[in-house]
Amino acid sequence: MPKKIPMRMCVGCREMKAKKEMIRVVRSPEGEVSIDLKGKKSGRGAYICYDVQCLKRALKQKQLDRALEVTITPEIAESLTLSIETSGGA
Repeated sequence: MPKKIPMRMCVGCREMKAKKEMIRVVRSPEGEVSIDLKGKKSGRGAYICYDVQCLKRALKQKQLDRALEVTITPEIAESLTLSIETSGGA
C-alpha cells in the first residue's frame, strides 16, 4: 500500500498540493512571523506555493494575515518574497 502524502492548501491560489512542494510561514506564540523550512516550528502555520505570484496574491488579499492572525509588515513581506525567489520560485 502506497504511503499517504500529506496535502496542504496554498493561501494564495487556494490549491491543494503536497506539503513538501510548499513553504510554511509560521507565527510563533510570541507573535514573531518567520519561514519554517523544516516544518517543525511550533506556532500557527500557513502554506504558500514556491511562486511569487501566489505570495503577492496572498498579501494583497490579506489571506496570509487572516491565516496567521497577525498583520504582515512590509519587512516580513519582503523577506518572504526574497526567500521564495532564492529557493526556486517563479
